[in-house]
Amino acid sequence: MSEHHHHHELSGKNLFITIVLNLIITISQIIGGLLSGSLALLSDAVHNFSDVLALVIAYWANLLASKDSSHTKTFGYKRAEILATLFNSSVLVGIAIFLILESFHKFYHPEPINSVWVIALGVLSIVLNAISVLLIKDDADDSMNIKAAYLHLLTDVMTSVAVVLGGLLMYYFNIFWIDPLVSLIIAFYLIWASLGLLKESGSILMQFTPQEIDLDEVILAIENEKEIQNVHHIHIWKLSDHRVHLEAHLDFKEDVSLSFSNKVIMSLEKKLHDDFDIEHTTFQCEYERDDDKRSVIK
Repeated sequence: MSEHHHHHELSGKNLFITIVLNLIITISQIIGGLLSGSLALLSDAVHNFSDVLALVIAYWANLLASKDSSHTKTFGYKRAEILATLFNSSVLVGIAIFLILESFHKFYHPEPINSVWVIALGVLSIVLNAISVLLIKDDADDSMNIKAAYLHLLTDVMTSVAVVLGGLLMYYFNIFWIDPLVSLIIAFYLIWASLGLLKESGSILMQFTPQEIDLDEVILAIENEKEIQNVHHIHIWKLSDHRVHLEAHLDFKEDVSLSFSNKVIMSLEKKLHDDFDIEHTTFQCEYERDDDKRSVIK
């Protein structure tokens, strides 16, 4: 128990440091982008701010994870991260569209850019993001939540490299159209990453069947139990990004005792957990009940 508590504190401490580092990057790039006139720097600032949001969500979820469910919140706070992801990704899509429009404007009306600012702040971003990656690398192996933030930071290092390369081209060759081009690349990346998050968080909130689970295979696994005649009224959904729930009606072939049905359910729970990573099941046991026997009720 104490080891788990230590890991929780360690994750929170390291996440907090990475948030501070990314805030430094964001503020520096906003100031530098305004002073130098570089849209690429401002775009990378938005990208790094998206990391701040992602890290705050991860940190917040890390804190909320310790809170228990209650009479008024029987599921606890397990969906808070999903709601925040939906909001943040929606905002990022809007910002990315604005950056695309600004990029096209700069293509048609190019302006001289102080590329020294672009190069210096791009290098600062690479260094601080690399430190952030190293800080949470170990915790990423144990937490899906932190792993998502880790991968986000890793991609930041690459986009900052693109900003530095653009700055070098402007400094040595005066190719100023490279600035809106780098901005476009970052904007399209933001849309690509955000749309994936939008789709995933939306599907969880709509309680769709998780994409990685084949419903027919689940039905077959349940009906392969020799005591089960039929499974119907089945629902599979994600409570959070990694916790899958299932509920269904079970038709038994015989009028069995409650203790016997418990043994069958325990066997099914183990099979569904091992084969499909379904963590929570709710079964309604039935015998010769006259109801709709379709697996999915429309």
